[in-house]
Amino acid sequence: MKITFYGHASLGIKVGGKHILVDPFISGNPLAAHIDVDSLKADYILLTHAHGDHVLDVEAIAKRTNAIIVSNAEIASYYSAKGFQAHPMNHGGSWNFDFGKVKYVNAVHSSSFPDGTTGGNPGGFVIEGEHKNIYVAGDTALTMDMKLIPMRTKLDLVILPVGDNFTMDVEDAILASDFVECDKILGYHYDTFGYIKIDHKEAIQKFFDKGKDLMLLGIGDSIEL
Repeated sequence: MKITFYGHASLGIKVGGKHILVDPFISGNPLAAHIDVDSLKADYILLTHAHGDHVLDVEAIAKRTNAIIVSNAEIASYYSAKGFQAHPMNHGGSWNFDFGKVKYVNAVHSSSFPDGTTGGNPGGFVIEGEHKNIYVAGDTALTMDMKLIPMRTKLDLVILPVGDNFTMDVEDAILASDFVECDKILGYHYDTFGYIKIDHKEAIQKFFDKGKDLMLLGIGDSIEL
């Protein structure tokens, strides 16, 4: 499993021979100006919620690649009505795709499209594939529901927002990693705009002091599990 950070909360995941994009907000992010959105491969697009800084590039990418959009029922219906392929899910439900298993789990946030249409309730994804398991938390506060995840799935990596203001901060992300029983963390949803700028060295040190490994990848950089 290969995971690439495309800035903000945008990820590329290559697993089971398939290419997955999560929350593609790239063309509108000046920090990701060197990423060519038109060259990104996508068999699936996973969406945690409907905010503009998570769905900006969905339609252009889906139109070019014919990717299947995977999200909650409201978001899937929104894109289905526009003629895109979509797979609807809801909290607690899972589905075995051709690359692995995906479970849609709780997140505490808000969710509406830029045009005002409701995006239903936000969520995160637990993805199992190639004998590796990851949790993409999406935009969320710290929540006790995270403690349910390791009761079903032993995680190899947890991807958590660390930017504060709109989501949990570094300290809460440390607690979240305790809740999901995973000490390997990829941070995201930080630095894109003023409200969520963080001190990288300080954040990494705080995780290190708790015996944990926080990775803050450069935009376009990848890790392999």
